[in-house]
Amino acid sequence: MSVICDFHIHSKYSRATSKDMSIVNIAETCEAKGIDVVATSDFLHPGWQSEIIESLEESEPGLYKLKNSDCKTRFILSTEISSIYKKNGKVRKIHNLVILPSIESAVKLSKKIGAIGNIKSDGRPILGLDSKDLLEMTLETDENMIFIPAHIWTPWFSLFGSKSGFDNIEECFEDLTDYIFALETGLSSDPPMNWHWSELDRFTLVSNSDAHSLSKIAREATIVDSALDYFEIRKALQNKSKVSTIEFFPEEGKYHFDGHRKCNVCVNPLEAIELKNICPVCNKPLTIGVFHRILELADRKNIKETLQDFTSLIPLGEILSQILNVGVNTKKVKNFYDKLIAEFGNELNILLFAEINDVSNFAGEILGTALKKMRKNSVKIEPGYDGEYGRIIVVSDEDRKKYELKKLV
Repeated sequence: MSVICDFHIHSKYSRATSKDMSIVNIAETCEAKGIDVVATSDFLHPGWQSEIIESLEESEPGLYKLKNSDCKTRFILSTEISSIYKKNGKVRKIHNLVILPSIESAVKLSKKIGAIGNIKSDGRPILGLDSKDLLEMTLETDENMIFIPAHIWTPWFSLFGSKSGFDNIEECFEDLTDYIFALETGLSSDPPMNWHWSELDRFTLVSNSDAHSLSKIAREATIVDSALDYFEIRKALQNKSKVSTIEFFPEEGKYHFDGHRKCNVCVNPLEAIELKNICPVCNKPLTIGVFHRILELADRKNIKETLQDFTSLIPLGEILSQILNVGVNTKKVKNFYDKLIAEFGNELNILLFAEINDVSNFAGEILGTALKKMRKNSVKIEPGYDGEYGRIIVVSDEDRKKYELKKLV
């Protein structure tokens, strides 16, 4: 059985997150997106934890569903924690995902962490706690925990980030490293990029949306060959042959290339090295992106085998935005999106599995053509850099002139 999971999102209690990120809204959005299991997110926050307890009930071992609802979405208890601390002479800023199998364990961990840090001001708390100590505390709380370093290449806040990360995982987690079996690649990298570094071969790579709004849910996801059961999902995550991922095109991530956003400078790693990592406009240091950082640690030039299956996609709203030539958050896009979901069931089904002819017959040849190009990776790319999202262009002006989009009523 394939279970599509999004283990990393945020609630309305996290900073810079939409107030629409309520439990009911998340559940309903996941049905439309095609996500089977989604993170509760933010379970340490007292207010959100109360809503979790009030709104959810256990449905399968370690998984939860909405009370008094036929909604098929399942929740898994997950939270992101930010650790800022000094280790080996350098300030470290690391984000980690903590996933637990029960509300009881979540409450227990929140009491422990609440005794040493502030868990009330932000759904993603910031702690002065060493990541190793956080892992140890989580392990002592529940031996069936899942601990995943988050978006491991992001420059500012991650395990291997260029600004505050480590050069190897043992330096971070020391003798507890063996309890880490999965790593989150983040939006700005995909599996082949990670395979350039053989040190990562022993880990399962996972992808999640890190959504701060409903529309961003499922922009990345993890497909697990497992029963609908926390403990079976956990077991499967320890076997990369049972895991595949749904990926952003990594160039769309906002830290893929190097650059300096204020100066509108975007360069690939080789160009950055020639510039000695200095912005040619203002002479200040460039923000070193994910691709550059991976190449710094890489010990392989060529990737000959696929260690895990993955698929790259463009969110349906972005494709419709390009077709209609309007903003992605416009009513025009939403209306068309809703009609497609009503016809084909959910977004991931449309993007990944629906027959091109069926989509073309229903919505017009331009959408079918765009999906075909996306599935073949036949896209135009403008890479992201220094906090600026990139663009993956799958619909050209010529396409809009040549192909019809039906007016759905």
